[in-house]
Amino acid sequence: MKIGPIEYMIVGLGNPGRQYESTRHNAGAIALDYLAGQENIQVKRLKFQSLCGDGGIRGKRVLLLKPATFMNRSGEAVRDAMAFYKIPPQRVIVLLDDITLPVGAMRIRRSGSSGGQKGMENILYLTGSDEFPRIKIGVGHKPHPDMDLADWVLSRFSPAEAKALEALLPDVREGLELILEGSIEEAMNKYNIRGQGK
Repeated sequence: MKIGPIEYMIVGLGNPGRQYESTRHNAGAIALDYLAGQENIQVKRLKFQSLCGDGGIRGKRVLLLKPATFMNRSGEAVRDAMAFYKIPPQRVIVLLDDITLPVGAMRIRRSGSSGGQKGMENILYLTGSDEFPRIKIGVGHKPHPDMDLADWVLSRFSPAEAKALEALLPDVREGLELILEGSIEEAMNKYNIRGQGK
């Protein structure tokens, strides 16, 4: 049963296609899939150049959105869905990968710059706002300074890293629930001690 209009959007960033499913750049999409499974929300509807689905989390009706554009064009999907549902940036929570954090760490931010993450960069550019709450999921630093960044973020997690990411996902879910309840400060205080970075 639906519980009123869409109040929040939760966006999981990644690249479409099976070849990208388990790559570092898809950490946000992996987290969204986990959340959808835990909340029994089907993310299968094609709309806004995305796979999406809606349901209730903590008494809020949310739209789960997984852009089907490539990462660098994520903002098109987010902008269109925001306009359709008339949702302000402050109620659009973005799940994304972060190369400054080790795998198994997360960091919650209320707003701010893209930090160089191309999907977030495109969202900020196309919406004209940086007021998006976000949960940054650690995918590890480049192993060598001279390694191409694109090669690194499109690489797959090692088995040990995949386990660390899997162990983090319940914390991502709990942090997200606190944000939905209006307790982002509590979420930041509770989870931002995990890992290093911005």
